[in-house]
Amino acid sequence: MACLNADGTLSASGRAMLAALERPATEEDVASVTGLALFRVRSGLRELVAADLVSQQGERFVATGAQSL
Repeated sequence: MACLNADGTLSASGRAMLAALERPATEEDVASVTGLALFRVRSGLRELVAADLVSQQGERFVATGAQSL
C-alpha cells in the first residue's frame, strides 16, 4: 500500500494524504482525516517527502504543489 505506484503515479492512499495536506498538518491530523493508521501515514509521508511532493516544516507537513502525477 505504497503512496506511489510502480509507474510513478499516486496511489489512492497517496492522493488521500495529499488532499489532507492542503494546509500544514501533523501526522496525527493526516491519519484522522484520511482514516489511515498512523504507522501507514508516517511511512507514506516519508515516501512523499522523498518524491518532493510534500515538505516537512517542523512537526507539520505540507503538499509542495508539485503533484502533477
